[in-house]
Amino acid sequence: MRTIGYLRVSTAEQRPDRQIDGLKMICDELHIEKLSAVSPHRPVYERVIASLRRGDMLVVWDLDRAFRSVIDALSEAEKLRARGVHFRIANLSIDTSTPAGIFVYTMMSALAEFERRMLSQRTKEGLAAARQRGKRLGRPPKLTPEQLSDARTRVCAGETTRSVAEDFHVAPWTLSRALRRH
Repeated sequence: MRTIGYLRVSTAEQRPDRQIDGLKMICDELHIEKLSAVSPHRPVYERVIASLRRGDMLVVWDLDRAFRSVIDALSEAEKLRARGVHFRIANLSIDTSTPAGIFVYTMMSALAEFERRMLSQRTKEGLAAARQRGKRLGRPPKLTPEQLSDARTRVCAGETTRSVAEDFHVAPWTLSRALRRH
């Protein structure tokens, strides 16, 4: 029986140190992926899953490091169980090799999904509240209102968008989009 650790961080800038520290003493192998969980293809994850054999244990540090949703988590766990592969979430001490472990895993999957959805909802509500208060969200504009007014006058007078954009050190599409919004 092998104990295989799967670690994932969403971006190349994130560090998997916390996961490595938690898994290195309990796993025979560690496989690290630097990719968002919602990516359509996760090559490291797919390779690890394909390599698992009956009696092996797949270990992740946190539930959200491996699965995209509660449906995905339950479906993947069931596929693994059908192959005789066990699954463990190390930081929660959940092991699907027992009926109690499967029950707790199911409940934790649902709670994790609930928390992700609540976080998304709170974020959207916070952004909407900021917009209602007149807060501009996103990147700051490349051109000031005065520059846009000047650019509009010049383009209307016959200058090309490209030449005006070059004068303001922006891409032509940036100027075109800003003029449409202004």
